Amino acid sequence: MAQKGVNEAETVENSAVQLGRWLSEKLDARGVIVVLDCEHMCMAMRGIQKTGARTVTSSVRGLLQTDSKSRAEALSMINQG
Repeated sequence: MAQKGVNEAETVENSAVQLGRWLSEKLDARGVIVVLDCEHMCMAMRGIQKTGARTVTSSVRGLLQTDSKSRAEALSMINQG
């Protein structure tokens, strides 16, 4: 699903926004939250060869953007996962 929602390899931040937009449109959802937890393979495989270099980013749309209680509940469930 993520491959369909993101056009090309790009920044994690842009990927989260694109995937959130795609999910919102395809599911006709009232709210969407995307949280990406990624390891930077370029840093792990070349250059300084540092493993475990991670970044976490999110994109929030619709009801989950405007309703703080709903957003907190969704993030709580994501963090438990």
